Amino acid sequence: MQHNWNFASVFAYWDVLLIGLWGTVYIFAITCVLGLGFGLVVGMMRYSKAWWISYPARVFVEVFRNTPVLVQIIWFFFALPVVTGVEVSAFTAAALGITLNTIAFSAEVFRGGIQSIEREQWEAGKAIGMNYAQTMRRIILYQALKRMLPPLTSRGIEVFKMSTLASVVAYSETLHQAKLIASYEFNPIEAYTVVAIMFFLVLLPLVQLTYVLERRFGKSD
Repeated sequence: MQHNWNFASVFAYWDVLLIGLWGTVYIFAITCVLGLGFGLVVGMMRYSKAWWISYPARVFVEVFRNTPVLVQIIWFFFALPVVTGVEVSAFTAAALGITLNTIAFSAEVFRGGIQSIEREQWEAGKAIGMNYAQTMRRIILYQALKRMLPPLTSRGIEVFKMSTLASVVAYSETLHQAKLIASYEFNPIEAYTVVAIMFFLVLLPLVQLTYVLERRFGKSD
């Protein structure tokens, strides 16, 4: 089947795509910071020996890790106002869905990283007079973060790509803007190809940076 490629019809809307790219970067920054930050808290709760701390964290992780992000976003946008009576914007619904899902996945990464540290490290901290919180902060987390860096950076990349799901509630991110261009110019192949290239150009330097960090941490070991 012949197709006449016409990227000029996409480039004519660069301002529209840039608005979408800003929307993507903005929601990525918010959801990544909140997702990884609270993921550390939930991961430490999962590691706790007290059941009344670890069990609620486990329920949270299983709920949001085992349900689709797309469904979560739609539910927050359409169902949450019905349940609570509070209107939710497209950004808020998308940010909630992506953030909570990221918390659930990153919590398991943090829990696994903490659990991978040898028991002797805990005993060493206790032997020099550190309490649980001091040992966790000064000894355990420092070593665990080195091991968790690859899965955490991979999760960050997934969050960036996951931002395209926000288009389902008409949040102005890159894919949503490409859909608008495609509807105006009838050029979905070109529009979505440009989106793929934009994502590649943004993510490639970030991926290379993670390789540098991994090598640096490896040398420090």
